[in-house]
Amino acid sequence: MGLTGCVLAIDAGNSKTDVAVVAADGDVLATARGGGFRPPIVGVTAAVDVLAEAVGRAYAAAGVTSVAHVSACLANADLPVEEEQLAAALHARAWGTTVDVRNDTFAVLRAGVAEPRGVAVVCGAGINCVGMRPDGRTARFPALGRISGDWGGGWGLAEEALWHAARAEDGRGGPTALARTLPAHFGLDSMYALIEALHLEHVAPARRHELAPVLFATAAQGDPVARTVVDRLAEEVVAMAMVALTRLDLLSEETPVLLGGGVLAAGHAQLNDGVRDLLAFRAPKAVPRVVTAPPVLGAALLGLDRAGAGDEVQERVRAHYQS
Repeated sequence: MGLTGCVLAIDAGNSKTDVAVVAADGDVLATARGGGFRPPIVGVTAAVDVLAEAVGRAYAAAGVTSVAHVSACLANADLPVEEEQLAAALHARAWGTTVDVRNDTFAVLRAGVAEPRGVAVVCGAGINCVGMRPDGRTARFPALGRISGDWGGGWGLAEEALWHAARAEDGRGGPTALARTLPAHFGLDSMYALIEALHLEHVAPARRHELAPVLFATAAQGDPVARTVVDRLAEEVVAMAMVALTRLDLLSEETPVLLGGGVLAAGHAQLNDGVRDLLAFRAPKAVPRVVTAPPVLGAALLGLDRAGAGDEVQERVRAHYQS
């Protein structure tokens, strides 16, 4: 059974997927959570199978078998051609009559604004930025790592911290407390021991992301090298936001700049103060704030935007997630 005007909202990240079935009046009929969405690792078919498991549970709870529109905001949909490929894969599952696929950063942006207008910078495992206007214009970056000019994100911060700490210990670089705090996180007594443990995978490679919070803690204790890395991240966040604001002709009007992802939402004072200070100087009309609403809300609102839903409908679904 299908329900007229219903939206299937999907927010799929590398570690988890959230889905929601939203009625045309904004009522959230059902939600479900599933595993991570990683098509570069497992392939498109297997990645969409992960979505299908969560969608199946949500549809069963809502009592539907299809909806009018699927609004999917997906990690690893970094290029328009990838969005098209993934949209075709989702359309083949017959979950809805129409399908829109966007990069998951758009979900963070839409979750934090009252209309589809503004800029969002997300810093989690990686870093990305998008912007949008109600007329459909968007700004975005490939966000594929160093090959697309990116610097930052939890993974990149960990690599940078390790680089400085290794050179501090062996004498190629200046002193930094990171040479002590990074290995201590894993119960080791030297950078040499940590380098060996990482290289031989006695410490699982995926655990490197744990070092980003250690970097911030070391910076908060006053270490000059760690503080320099944090300051550089603030510069990168603002550089991306400035480009998006410029491309969308939003520098001259009050515009929200949303900050999301685990790194930017963690409340690191030096980082967040640095971003706000730089924006105040370079884009005085920008209004930065951290997004705490779940991104699946943004996916739902984007779907309702497409249906021309009014403010009351949008507020109803927003209230569900912010209550």
